[in-house]
Amino acid sequence: MAKHKKIQDFDLKYALLRNYVDSSLRRSYRHIRYSGKERIPQEGAVIYAPNHTNALMDALVVLAMDRKAKVFVARADIFKNRTLAKIFTFLKIMPIMRLRDGIDEVKKNNKTIEKSVDVLKDKVPFCIFPEGQHQAKYSMQMLSKGIFRIAFQAQALMPDVPLYIVPVGLLYGNFFRFRSTVHVQVGEPINVGEFLAEHEGECAQEQMTAMRTILAERMRSTTLYLPNDENYDAACEICAAAVGEQTEVVKSEQGRLDGLDAKYEANKRTAKYIEQLKESEPEKAERLFALGNKAYKMRMGKKISLASVVAKRPVVSRMMGLLLVLLTLPYCVAMSILSFPIYALSHLVCQKLIKDPAFRNSVRYVLKLVLWPLLMIVYTIVGFVTRPWQWALLAALVTLPAPAVAQDVWRLLRVTVSDIKLLANGKLRDIYKEIREIMFNK
Repeated sequence: MAKHKKIQDFDLKYALLRNYVDSSLRRSYRHIRYSGKERIPQEGAVIYAPNHTNALMDALVVLAMDRKAKVFVARADIFKNRTLAKIFTFLKIMPIMRLRDGIDEVKKNNKTIEKSVDVLKDKVPFCIFPEGQHQAKYSMQMLSKGIFRIAFQAQALMPDVPLYIVPVGLLYGNFFRFRSTVHVQVGEPINVGEFLAEHEGECAQEQMTAMRTILAERMRSTTLYLPNDENYDAACEICAAAVGEQTEVVKSEQGRLDGLDAKYEANKRTAKYIEQLKESEPEKAERLFALGNKAYKMRMGKKISLASVVAKRPVVSRMMGLLLVLLTLPYCVAMSILSFPIYALSHLVCQKLIKDPAFRNSVRYVLKLVLWPLLMIVYTIVGFVTRPWQWALLAALVTLPAPAVAQDVWRLLRVTVSDIKLLANGKLRDIYKEIREIMFNK
């Protein structure tokens, strides 16, 4: 009798596709920075616990963290279509019910939990988003119980194997724009066996509550956490206004850092300062939030990008970028035209069919993943039919990065317009200046 193939087993077709998916992901962002990977245990079984802010892109970023295959879970309603269910299973994704699906449906999770435990017993990394649903904010939602049920059951079935829950913080420069940035911070792992030994006298519910508190704290420590309250938008503005000077402080204290590492530390410092200010000097904090809210409303009303606020010397950097575009204008225009079908279709689908903006980057990514190879085949065939093979081959090679080139040109033009608007808005710049004066006691 043939052996039943398990979801975690090696699959050659999956392995080949994985190379293309990882490569395409890298071209979808200007910079992806993985920090703290040395914390990932090399022995035993691992459950990754990332925050969930950007739909499918979160899973892809975690998957690309190393070359190991990983098994994921996703909400069960997307498995209702049989064809999609087969595709998701091929991609090593299992369904999991959520409480909103009803108690009877949640009971079906027992089968998924059993498969998850089997994945961990085979030492294949398993990934579950403990928040249960995504939220495009620099914040966090309450953690669901699924990850703890899986961890406790897995540890009980393999008592001699160390099992770890590894928090992972995903911090996007922009949740809704392609060619943004991603900072990935691996946090301090939780040794499940040691935790259960320390809480041996407690019931399962008490153990779950205690571990939930620990994991939530460690997850918050791996990313930028701003309380999701009435001052959330103001806090984002404050972080953006302060990030330039705060980054310089971080670099002066910690030496050379990757740009995203420095900005990550800078934003966390600002968030911490805001929370401390609320306790120690509430009137000062109230003034800071008032300025932040005023800046947010004014910036949104003028359609100014937060990227313009963050940029240290926006005019100089953008002008240099525009000069480069002008010098390579024929190439940039050609690449934009060749990749236009993808972005036209993406725009149509996102505007007409996708209500949740947090899903739009995922849709854009999948459409590019599928359509660009097909377009490249068409363009290459046309090239070889109409031109000598040497020129056709050269044209095919220089056309490969067309989607990224087109997106970067569009981003540069869009943000440059935003920079000009900010430069012309003296009142808004004065507000940001006052925010910095309060932040740095000037």
